[in-house]
Amino acid sequence: MSDATREIEALIELMARLPGLGPRSARRAVLHLIKRRGQVMAPLARAMAEVAATARECASCGNIGTADICDICRDERRATGELCVVEDVADLWAMERGQAFRGRYHVLGGTLSALDAIGPDELGIPRLLARIPEEGIGEVILALNATVEGQTTAHYIADALAGSAVRVTTLAQGVPIGGELDYLDDGTILAALRARKAL
Repeated sequence: MSDATREIEALIELMARLPGLGPRSARRAVLHLIKRRGQVMAPLARAMAEVAATARECASCGNIGTADICDICRDERRATGELCVVEDVADLWAMERGQAFRGRYHVLGGTLSALDAIGPDELGIPRLLARIPEEGIGEVILALNATVEGQTTAHYIADALAGSAVRVTTLAQGVPIGGELDYLDDGTILAALRARKAL
């Protein structure tokens, strides 16, 4: 195997690690990139290098952006008193695609899992609870995936807020049991957000 072939194979192996791409799909993607080096591959490589150098987690909500505080947290119009709690950044982006929610977010970065030793501290739940009085939050919307772990996490947060003046709601219709927000269409997310109910 030549050095050039070795480099191409290494690229295919890296691409195959991406979600939704197996070895065969990665091979097709790499071939497409090589055939369109000037139009696709070179700009993609530059964009990836730029994002690798500048991407960071928002210090307030956990979103991914290029500044210490993301655009959503900096936007004063989003200080509505509503805080939407999501499991992952992909879920936040899914909510934003639908443009139904105009408040702020809190990204947990996962769900509670005793088997994986993921407790409240690993998810930043104490930071979430501290943000509520700091930002004058009146409603916490638990937009967690409808999985056992997601619902366990939702109940933990709801219990932690019990007795406070904060209204705790969760997404309602449209989100199937076992469903993940990132895979839902915008209309389903919009319907679920509008039909949220008290937990």
